[in-house]
Amino acid sequence: MPMRIERDLHMATGNGETSYTKNSRIQLKPQLAAMPMRIERDLHMATGNGETSYTKNSRIQEKAMFHMKPVLEEATREVYTALLPKTMVVADLGCSSGPNTLRFVSEVIGIIARHCKELDDRRHDRPPQLQFFLNDLPGNDFNNLFQLIQQFHKSTARKHKGEAEEALPPCYITGLPGSYYTRIFPSESVHLFHSLFCLQWRSQAPEQLKGTKKTCLDIYITKTMSPSMVKLFQQQFQKDFSLFLKLRYEELVSGGQMVLTFIGRKHEDVLTGESNHLYGLLAQSLKSLVDEGLVDKEKLESFYLPMYSPSVGEVEAIVKQVGLFNMNHVKVFEINWDPYDDSEESDVVRNSIRSGENVAKCLRAVMEPLVASQFGEAILDKLFEEYARRVAKHLENEKTKHAVLVLSMKKAIHV
Repeated sequence: MPMRIERDLHMATGNGETSYTKNSRIQLKPQLAAMPMRIERDLHMATGNGETSYTKNSRIQEKAMFHMKPVLEEATREVYTALLPKTMVVADLGCSSGPNTLRFVSEVIGIIARHCKELDDRRHDRPPQLQFFLNDLPGNDFNNLFQLIQQFHKSTARKHKGEAEEALPPCYITGLPGSYYTRIFPSESVHLFHSLFCLQWRSQAPEQLKGTKKTCLDIYITKTMSPSMVKLFQQQFQKDFSLFLKLRYEELVSGGQMVLTFIGRKHEDVLTGESNHLYGLLAQSLKSLVDEGLVDKEKLESFYLPMYSPSVGEVEAIVKQVGLFNMNHVKVFEINWDPYDDSEESDVVRNSIRSGENVAKCLRAVMEPLVASQFGEAILDKLFEEYARRVAKHLENEKTKHAVLVLSMKKAIHV
């Protein structure tokens, strides 16, 4: 049959003697040994489609998307109604590589399609073209994402087969590697920014922590951490989030908006954050491997998570201080640590062992590249087995939830 590039341009499949699997020594890289962590290289979700991949373990993000859908719909409608662009540019920052990325794209397409249909009696223009930019750091599994995009286009065409051509906005999807703590778009070129579960990540762990001797082997904020070290995490968040707002202000068109959803905390007291428990248990698991001689103590002493989970008050204070955006919407909702536990009203975990395993899988999908870069891949299975046990024990005594912040804000007009 005639050759088709999209179908036929790929390496030889399978595991036979002539397969790419058996003949890829040029491309071969050794199993990842420990090396100094680099954010742009190592901060990405676990790649591929395996059991520990982000693709298979991103249900928490899926549930968060369900909660923020009304906010996304309101912002998308407002931007389109106010600006009526012929081409609407939408950017997903920190898109990762799982199915949630395409759920977001599908959601925006549906919002615009429904809104245009409602306006059809008054305006007979065709729907706008939608240009989606899917952004993440270069280490993101863009290959997996591009395969999902191909499937997405085909499933969308099947879903709407037989409908009028005008019913669905044409969409174009592009990958965009780069850090959202830098400029990644031309000035005034984007109508809507979206980010899901990304802005708790910092551009780096606080620089001043390098070379600092820690007594408790913490990797994130805990009640045993010194106030001066806690302050460094807070200052890193203030610096990064201020920069993020200034960069996006330059890139948004007048009247453009942002919808941002990320891990935060319910209370203003930084020592009571829900993330403190989650990562405290990971630190304890790493300490246990130090005790067994499987992890070098010095490597744990120099390891800090480049994260910070802010309160609503901290976020609002920075937005006000920067003065470039008007806040439209802010709310906090909760999701069980175990994303497969849908009993939101119950304070009891029915099967703590299974829930511990589910939490460990989800965290591994997020943390694996960072942990492997610092300690090597060899410890991963044992580490997250230990972590699952510790989470299970924690959940026997206390059902814990993630606090999630949802914000929408509009670019301010300065005269």
